[in-house]
Amino acid sequence: MSATLLVSDLDPFAPEFLGDPYPAHAALRDAGPVVRLERYRTWASARHAPVRAALLDHETFCSSAGVGISDFRKEEPWRTPSLLLEADPPEHTRARRVVAGVLSAAAMRRLAEDFMSAADELVARLADGEPFDAMTDLATAFPVHVFSEAVGVPDDKRENLLTYARMVFNTFGPRNELFRNAVADAGPVRDWIAQRCRAENLLSGGMGAEIHARAAAEGFTGEESAMLVRSFLSAGVDTTVHGLGNALWCLAQHPEQFAALRSEPDRARAAFEEVLRFEAPVQTFFRTTTREVELDGVTIGDGEKILLFLGAANRDPRQWPDADVFNISRRATGHVGFGFGIHACVGMAMARLEGEAVLTALARHVRKIEPTGEPRRMLNNTLRGLESLPLRLVPA
Repeated sequence: MSATLLVSDLDPFAPEFLGDPYPAHAALRDAGPVVRLERYRTWASARHAPVRAALLDHETFCSSAGVGISDFRKEEPWRTPSLLLEADPPEHTRARRVVAGVLSAAAMRRLAEDFMSAADELVARLADGEPFDAMTDLATAFPVHVFSEAVGVPDDKRENLLTYARMVFNTFGPRNELFRNAVADAGPVRDWIAQRCRAENLLSGGMGAEIHARAAAEGFTGEESAMLVRSFLSAGVDTTVHGLGNALWCLAQHPEQFAALRSEPDRARAAFEEVLRFEAPVQTFFRTTTREVELDGVTIGDGEKILLFLGAANRDPRQWPDADVFNISRRATGHVGFGFGIHACVGMAMARLEGEAVLTALARHVRKIEPTGEPRRMLNNTLRGLESLPLRLVPA
């Protein structure tokens, strides 16, 4: 076993850390492939190779004990665990087969025209040179609309999708102030989500109804089918919202990169991948060991939690040269912004389509993205994004 550094003073869920995690990420990577966070009595890895290895080895690093800091084998979860995110084979295999079937390549091709059209219309309207909040009017408005329409979520109180997702991602962390505030008034939003996941409350012809049909064919009960839709709703909006917000911020801060995108709009998808690497919306996930295991030379005992720093792994200079540089020409393949292995984000094809649609529209309609004020950061135990982003889109 190699020597390990005991990092007793580091709190990866403190406001200062969440506001600017990158210096601490670098220190964690330099400390070793796997370190010990004594504050939470958990292991952690911030390097790309061991993070990817753990994500690929679902038998040793399981998800069914929870992908947050809580160990479901020792404490009761605050909600019924997800049949997708917080499950392992064979249960996970059945559930993923249902949702993956709905999100097939053919389904994405059918959605592409509508998504591209909606993004084009929205960006063209906003590209008038007037200041606006890009988080509210673009990064949030676009995915809430196109995702809800595709899934078949009725057009009432769709903002609850964001509230619920933020709540879920906060509860993956410790029971700190962010956790407590997120669940303080959870009842009404949780009830709204539960109702919208039921087959009778989803619009016919949408992906939600198709999940119910496919799940029934696989032998799932109606309640289990609703839980599959719940997993889809909880992870399908907020992550994309912050992916788009981070993309707008990166392009505003790096005008030469936006100029490169304008000159080659076909780079839109590659540019979105670089955003996901450089400013990963999902920063962390936990796994739990099912046996004693050696990870990159460090021995971890059975039943131990390990915090995988996805955002730090995505900036590991051992994997990418100039890892702290935003460069849309980079081949960002291999980033872990969507996770990796059997638990990789099942909706990543839709998220990529949404990112490509917005960035393509920006390249077409906008000459320059100009900040008009200081952005306001959102603090979340798992997500990295912005609460507010004042911008102006100078029309092309």
